[in-house]
Amino acid sequence: MPEVFPVLLVITAVVAWLNARFLKLPSTIGVMTAALVLSVAMLGLDLAGVGRPRDYAAALFGAIDFSQVLMEGMLSILLFAGALQVDLKHLANYRWQVGLLAVVGTVAASLLTGLGLYYLLPLTGLVLPLAYCMVFGALIAPTDPISVTGLLRKVGAPARLETVVAGESLFNDGVGIVVFTLMAAAAATHHAPSVADTGMLLLREAGGGLLFGMVLGFVTYQMLKSIDSYQEEVLVTLAAVVGGYGLAHALGISGPLAMVATGILIGNRGRRKAMSDLTRQHVDQFWELLDSILNAVLFVLIGFEALLLPFSGPLVGAGMLAICITLAARLLTAGAPVALLGKRAGLPQGAWQVLTWGGLRGGISVALALSLPPGPERGAVVTITYIVVVFSVLVQGLSMERLVRKVVPCAQPQDGEPGNAP
Repeated sequence: MPEVFPVLLVITAVVAWLNARFLKLPSTIGVMTAALVLSVAMLGLDLAGVGRPRDYAAALFGAIDFSQVLMEGMLSILLFAGALQVDLKHLANYRWQVGLLAVVGTVAASLLTGLGLYYLLPLTGLVLPLAYCMVFGALIAPTDPISVTGLLRKVGAPARLETVVAGESLFNDGVGIVVFTLMAAAAATHHAPSVADTGMLLLREAGGGLLFGMVLGFVTYQMLKSIDSYQEEVLVTLAAVVGGYGLAHALGISGPLAMVATGILIGNRGRRKAMSDLTRQHVDQFWELLDSILNAVLFVLIGFEALLLPFSGPLVGAGMLAICITLAARLLTAGAPVALLGKRAGLPQGAWQVLTWGGLRGGISVALALSLPPGPERGAVVTITYIVVVFSVLVQGLSMERLVRKVVPCAQPQDGEPGNAP
């Protein structure tokens, strides 16, 4: 086991170099593409009778508990790093849009996806119990911004659209995990949760997580304010994330939402009032670099996960069907409401297309699927999830720039402030 992580880091570095040198795709998309190509090549060699490369890679990546690595390790850092860059004033101006998309939209999308899969899946020759279809709907509902927010900035789209996309993706991770917990428990016990139980879980996990995150952020802010030494201040932020996430888990509240709240507080009040210019520069560089490295490792793991999954004609067909269902649910719960509200949503023309097609799925969905207990349904759910995530990252991710340039008016100089809603 100890040799796994050095090898993984070397593979990630080589794959990242190949992408930067030859593919020249957005970082996370590029490393996953390269890892997938290598996986397919090894599977091809295995079919040709040369199975040693695949056997070694499968043993290597099979020794890594993907779900635990992401949910107990990477996720806290990735969410904090993302929240650190969110402007609280701009986010507050679009709080109801973000709130509706992240809470109501995520819950509605999980229900529509689960029900759609249950009723349409028999067309592919597969049948899953309703409980596991609802589990799939919950784990596939959270979106991952990956390169979408950076792309919006690159093409000059109105910054208010970037604020809503980033805000929704940060908060819906925590909401999606809470919904998944409910659905997974129902699947395991064969009892649907009551409205009272659901409300209490949401209040404890979501409300408790946000409250804990604000308290943790305030304590961290006070510590940062009391000194002026960037080495120690970087260390304090890292300890707050790693220790705070573990404590939130022990308390039974949402660690992801806690990290988002802490990151927003430190990224705004902490950056303005508790850090010198030198400290601010080092803190930003540290978290940007850590975020970049962990994202590369995460998407390499996703790419090589193909070596460990069962694939068959019916499963691939089910995956294709699930892609259509998740996109339709995303359109109904995110795109359509924004389109119907029009200018009252405070977002630019074309925002509904970006929100629909830009609702990319990522590592959280794969990790949640892999966390399911062993059983006949688990393999099908994991493979279908993987197909949806790969399509999302490669097809939707690579076509986002063309879509944004086509449907979203470029920002004018006066539109550079996200708070200037029309």
